[in-house]
Amino acid sequence: MARIGTMLRKSSARLAWVLLCVASAGYAQTPVSTNGALTLQQVLEVARQKNPQLLGAEENLQAVRAQEVQAGVRANPYFTLYGTNVTLPAQGASNPYAYSAQVSRLFELGEKRRWRLDAARSTTMQTAAQVRDQQRQTMYAVKTAFTTMLIAKEAVKLADQNLTDFRREVAISQDRYKAGDIGKLDFERLDLQLSQFESDAATAKQNLQQASYQLQTLLGYSQLSDDFDIVGDVYPPVVHETLASLDQKAVAARPDYQATQAAVSVADANVKLARAYGLTDPTLEGEYDRSGTYNSAGFSINIPLRIFDRNQGNKETARYQAQAVRFSETAALNQVHSDVAQAWVGYTLSKSLSDRYKDHYLDEMKDVVSIAQFAYDHGGIALIDYLDALRDSRTTTANALAAYGQTWMAIHQLSLASATEVLP
Repeated sequence: MARIGTMLRKSSARLAWVLLCVASAGYAQTPVSTNGALTLQQVLEVARQKNPQLLGAEENLQAVRAQEVQAGVRANPYFTLYGTNVTLPAQGASNPYAYSAQVSRLFELGEKRRWRLDAARSTTMQTAAQVRDQQRQTMYAVKTAFTTMLIAKEAVKLADQNLTDFRREVAISQDRYKAGDIGKLDFERLDLQLSQFESDAATAKQNLQQASYQLQTLLGYSQLSDDFDIVGDVYPPVVHETLASLDQKAVAARPDYQATQAAVSVADANVKLARAYGLTDPTLEGEYDRSGTYNSAGFSINIPLRIFDRNQGNKETARYQAQAVRFSETAALNQVHSDVAQAWVGYTLSKSLSDRYKDHYLDEMKDVVSIAQFAYDHGGIALIDYLDALRDSRTTTANALAAYGQTWMAIHQLSLASATEVLP
């Protein structure tokens, strides 16, 4: 899990860097993808089948389940056979051959086997819930990496488009400079601005490739490919769930909360098992003897006297541990409610901002750049004003993509917090 957390932190940092570096204007459309590009659902399915951490967790679950068999075994009986004087010559009744066979077995009282089975089965339930929780966390990491790569693809597309457009602007300005329509200073300032667009395009491509490698690693690919591609919508959808319904689903489905509930069952079984181990387990033995021509049989019962050791310490330990686990269950339930509420706030605020950029600011920004370009080309404004308009355009577009990416992350956080798929 620490490895996944590290990858998530790298993903968030890379996404922030991409969004700050991209430069362009216009709406964020679905990025162009190659044939065979994977959708989000396909990526998640690949991760379920190939992610080595998930596969290892499943094997560990099978190992824990095997302990149920061991918990249910009964005590083995003992068989003892011995003889005396068998190497000496028989001397009648004074020194006969003697043989003895004994069978003994320990009998557990206090339903120890039952409570061991209960503890083992509850431990399996707890481990199964932990495996589901690991899968939930891994799917969240995959979704985050997918969104990072998707936004990075849009960043590359917009940065390349912006670079192409500005190169044409520089070429036109160069012709104007040669014709004496603008001065050398204005042309060189425009040409210097081109370096920023080139830097943005290069950085966006670098971050796209790194995001691709990170996603492929989460999918369990041992050989990373530069041709790996994904497809999806950049603009986030509307979540039709309500806060109350998501909170209810989270309480019913969160595997980490289910794991704490199973831990309570394990603790209760351990309390009963500790009490049972305070009871005496007798050992019953049957014996057959033959001495010369005489046969005899007998039996014995071995009963430990629990005068001093009655498992007192383990009983108290199990009792306090059961109380502690119940507090942990309450804390886990409180965390479920908190996670859903925080994720919901993050989604509603980021979605509102995304809609504002899509429906208002991007259109307004396009008008500002178009007017500024026309005015500069016709001598209506100074070069510095035109460059300011371009910088504002780059900032607005970067902020729009940041809002889209943040909303997607909030949707994934809602899915993580509620342990359900909230996408329509």
